[in-house]
Amino acid sequence: MKLLLSCFFLYSCIVNIDSRRKVTKFFSLSTFRFSLFCYIIVKFSLFTFHFYLFFVTLQSEYNNLIAMEVINFSEKNSVMNHFMAELRDKKYQQNRLLFRHNIQRIGELMAYELSKTLEYKPKTVTTPLGTLDIPLTKQEDIVLATVLRAGLPFHEGFLKMFDNVDNGFVSAFRMYINREHTEVGIHTEYIATQSAKNKTLIIVDPMLATGGSLAAAIESLMQAGKPKKIHVCCVIAAPEGIEVVKEALPENSTIWCAAIDQGMNEHKYIVPGFGDCGDLCYGEKLQSFRKIAEKEHKK
Repeated sequence: MKLLLSCFFLYSCIVNIDSRRKVTKFFSLSTFRFSLFCYIIVKFSLFTFHFYLFFVTLQSEYNNLIAMEVINFSEKNSVMNHFMAELRDKKYQQNRLLFRHNIQRIGELMAYELSKTLEYKPKTVTTPLGTLDIPLTKQEDIVLATVLRAGLPFHEGFLKMFDNVDNGFVSAFRMYINREHTEVGIHTEYIATQSAKNKTLIIVDPMLATGGSLAAAIESLMQAGKPKKIHVCCVIAAPEGIEVVKEALPENSTIWCAAIDQGMNEHKYIVPGFGDCGDLCYGEKLQSFRKIAEKEHKK
């Protein structure tokens, strides 16, 4: 608009002083030629502006295509709320069977939602009365991996939905490295998995607190082959852990969370969370992490 007004202003000036014929060489053009010049400038400016808008829109769509997505199921009400309420309730936590079952049920629901994002191809199925094409996903192109031990019931929930996929297991755990139990280190001791090269890798771990153990698991699993897509699934996550895991993931990955809590306390537990998932599923650990922490600290 400013350019258009400027052109009309210049045109008026030319008309007013044209009688004297005392203008610079540039402004000595005839009225018709100068009008044509202004028209071309305005058209070119509009073309450039529309091209810029097209480019910005295209860039935005591309960024959305490759951007990492974080899905928080707690933002919408569903039956998952009931399972989460029981997991968090101290009274329900006294029943290990119920606790494991709820972790498993959340895994089933999350696996169902995740299945909507997978690739499908039609397959002809023959019934007693005829044939029809049903879109199916190729489960041989999926690797389902979990972090021991807390991830086992969560893994089982996913396995009920994806019952023919390859499976991977990583022993990655955190350990306090100071007497105050405010600093943690990550240890990876065991991995057993199929190659995830050019496959969809689904990594399930119920707790995403600091993100260190999950990031270590991702790094270990990717050494067995670069997947075409990674899904990270957890029951409860802390915002700090999500940021750590993002750094370890490719851009087109997706993080699925049943709930994202407010953060962690000084002992690196998710708040309000529900406690130690592994202990609540299988009982408290006999191993003294304090003694190990003291040895590590002395080193």
